[in-house]
Amino acid sequence: MVKHIVFWNVRNDDQKKHNMEEMKKRLTSLVGKVDGLISAEVGFNFNEKGYDLALYSIFKDKAALDGYQVHPDHLKVKEFVHSVITDRAVVDFEF
Repeated sequence: MVKHIVFWNVRNDDQKKHNMEEMKKRLTSLVGKVDGLISAEVGFNFNEKGYDLALYSIFKDKAALDGYQVHPDHLKVKEFVHSVITDRAVVDFEF
């Protein structure tokens, strides 16, 4: 199995809270649409340091993660995410 963890900072404007909620909704909706995506959780950071939100997801294997990266539904979500973020960090590992 593979864990895929992503952190983002969201553009600080009057739409920030809405954009964070929309990211959560769109990212978690991919479970059941993308083969091998077992779970996806999105959480909002409540302290003043670090990133604004995080995605914690689990995939069946590396091939499933690779398929997720090019899946049409994920690409639509990714387009939205990249339109509202300022930076990102990612870690992928097998367990």
